[in-house]
Amino acid sequence: MSRHPTPGLIVSAPSSGAGKTTVMLGLLRCLAEDGVAVQPYKCGPDYIDPAFHRAACGRESFNLDTWAMAPGLLAAQLARGGEMALAEGSMGLFDGVATKGEIGTGASADLAALTGWPVVVVLDVSGQAQTAAALATGMAGFRTDVHVAGVILNRVASPRHERLCRLGMESVGLKVFGALPRRGDLALPERHLGLVQAVEHPDLEAAVARYATFLRAHVDLPALRAVASGGLPPQAQTLPRPPAQRIALAQDAAFSFIYPHLASAWRAQGAEVLPFSPLADEAPPEADLCWLPGGYPELHAGKIAAASRFMTGLLRFAETRPVHGECGGYMVLGETLTDAKGVQHRMSGLLGLETSYAARRMHLGYRTARLLSPLPGHPAGARLRGHEFHYSTILSQPDAPLALVTDADGAEVQETGSHRGHVSGTFFHLIGEAT
Repeated sequence: MSRHPTPGLIVSAPSSGAGKTTVMLGLLRCLAEDGVAVQPYKCGPDYIDPAFHRAACGRESFNLDTWAMAPGLLAAQLARGGEMALAEGSMGLFDGVATKGEIGTGASADLAALTGWPVVVVLDVSGQAQTAAALATGMAGFRTDVHVAGVILNRVASPRHERLCRLGMESVGLKVFGALPRRGDLALPERHLGLVQAVEHPDLEAAVARYATFLRAHVDLPALRAVASGGLPPQAQTLPRPPAQRIALAQDAAFSFIYPHLASAWRAQGAEVLPFSPLADEAPPEADLCWLPGGYPELHAGKIAAASRFMTGLLRFAETRPVHGECGGYMVLGETLTDAKGVQHRMSGLLGLETSYAARRMHLGYRTARLLSPLPGHPAGARLRGHEFHYSTILSQPDAPLALVTDADGAEVQETGSHRGHVSGTFFHLIGEAT
């Protein structure tokens, strides 16, 4: 861990869909090709984008979350080192929850204020010209503790369109770092929880290479590097404690949604993380704990149900040792999972949970949990912070509740998780302990 502040930039936008990810991946690849040790980050609770960041620059990407991460945990992520940090924002620059959490509201702007990292705004200028400057001006002046260094114009229709947009920015004194022509062939495929996972992308390396070539041709990279600044001064750091010494961790296209800082912290403190693939019909390896992260089990429910070695090994493991599942992993620990076509699939039956995707309903938001029963690594009574994002409906949740769970504003939610014997599960993905 670095003991020196790392200068950085935050790539943000007025809203989702403006092109942040394309710009982020292109910049990461360009900087890496230029020999810069760039440390990528993702603002907020996203477990898909960090894998794309790693593919783009070769360094592990970590989440930075001012709502869910206590100061010591956030400080540990900011001390990852590198010559320069590049953080991808979430949603719009100022979008967060209404009630402050550990440090802030989860908005990218809160991270910018905390670190002093300047913000580069990606503006989708489709259907406008000089008016884009009014939007950018409003963003630049909305908070005095957030420094907007300039903009990258995206989806520019023509040289004339670019000239008009640049004139608007010049009139309000905002720097234009580049203008990206409209390109329909550079979009990443998406799914209901965001992007299709990096491991599932048909040709991710070629896609990232195209983004880098595109950015080099249209963005002033030296100017962007020159405005990187800020960085959190050295502070006391706290890492999440490993929940066991040897952890069998499910890892494949159906089980991949675990925040990178957790597995990294477990390894850093001497725990052995042993990956295995339920989709490849692998049983959990010999370990002290089996952890099933979330992911997309609903897309592979038939294959999971038919994975006899995995299921038999999981049942045997749970006879004597703890097993924990998050969201999709929790569903696999239940009795049944009904897919989007209405087909019911038998799961492990270690818990009585029954879930369905036939009637989709979005569950999204930060969560605070006060444990009513121990969870691996955390005693009863502990308060945890996490995030929930899925489209499944609970048909039955008969086992004892694991926790009292509330949303970001303190309102109780029905997704309490549950436990039976050595087995526990939650719908929220753990981020860290609450202070």
